[in-house]
Amino acid sequence: MNNNSKNTLMPYWIRMVIIFFLGWVAIYAGRTVLSPIMPMIQTDFGLSKTELGMISSLFFLAYTALQIPAGILGDKIGRKKIMVQGFVLFAIFIASISISPSFLIFIILWMLTGASQGAYYGPQYALSSEAIPKKWITLGSAIIGSGMSFGIAIGYYLSSTMIQTFNTSWKMPFLVIAVPIFAIAMLMLFFIKEKAPVTEPVVNTAKTQEPAEPFSFWDLFKNRNLLLAYITIFCSIYGFFVIITWLPYYLQQERGMDIVKAAGIASIVPWISVIGTLICSYASDKMGRRKPVVLFMLPLSLVAIFGIVYSTSEATLIAVLILYGFIGKISLNPVLVALVADNAPKASLSTAFGLYNFFGMASSIVAPIMTGFLADKTGSLNTGFYCAAVITVVGIVAMLFVTEKQKQ
Repeated sequence: MNNNSKNTLMPYWIRMVIIFFLGWVAIYAGRTVLSPIMPMIQTDFGLSKTELGMISSLFFLAYTALQIPAGILGDKIGRKKIMVQGFVLFAIFIASISISPSFLIFIILWMLTGASQGAYYGPQYALSSEAIPKKWITLGSAIIGSGMSFGIAIGYYLSSTMIQTFNTSWKMPFLVIAVPIFAIAMLMLFFIKEKAPVTEPVVNTAKTQEPAEPFSFWDLFKNRNLLLAYITIFCSIYGFFVIITWLPYYLQQERGMDIVKAAGIASIVPWISVIGTLICSYASDKMGRRKPVVLFMLPLSLVAIFGIVYSTSEATLIAVLILYGFIGKISLNPVLVALVADNAPKASLSTAFGLYNFFGMASSIVAPIMTGFLADKTGSLNTGFYCAAVITVVGIVAMLFVTEKQKQ
């Protein structure tokens, strides 16, 4: 009776959504502690903007390289096992950055931190896609993904406050953030199951009893909708990582803000995206379609990216950041995740999501260093935002060619 009562009060899939939400909080907080302290790192090591952008690009190179292997290993030996081990290593490596004695060691540990994060995405979305009831799949993914928003804001505030208010070394935020990361790894270990309880009735027909058809990894590339989803997420994430990597630096260096104010204004994007994620995902679930929602969001993202460059007042800048937060990558992600879930074979969900994130995060490798390179060549970060706008247009065109039923 106690077990039944517990399951009624909090079904397993809701508990899982909460823990995976916290997982994304930890991952993005771990990434974004870097952004506000980039000017200090640049000064300490005498880096150009290209070299400064390379720090984030190398992190995401390591992260992206682990996407497909982690997805395949998750499908073969256990998604929970891969995910938990990756998170424990994440805590260890990011804590070690606080005692790195040189720039070379810092880069190595930062890349290892990125690699350990790479074990999370594919296994996590595979587990959640199987556990969340179908009618709540996009909204459930949106709640999980909104952890990214909280994580970005927490990472910004943690490093900027520790530096300006408590006068710590720029290395100390990496040590502090490792504590909750390890705690979340333990939550995953004790409360996440490899096989989710059945949440919906299964129809007992001959068709449902048939064994799954053999699946080839390359079949994913033959699926038109999956391929177009991969292109779209690449284009969306490019602009997103230009913003979250460079915006605090941009506001400090080109708008003359102090570190705390720059972090506060930059965090508008993740905070607003919490609302945008839930509304846009709910709309996608109610419509039973993904394409119209994506084609509503991407053009507005384009407007917002241009608005960052052309805003002449702080009020206008805040307005365009609110717009981007509402319809940007974080809000768009659960809709595209649902598109992948609609089209990927169930037997290869972890691989499909790993591949999806591989293509998306490939742009995170290019975006930071390309933006820094363009800034060195032109003398302004504005060119990097223009480049992000052009790439967003490519994503809009790709989504035009997606075909889906009137109601999924």
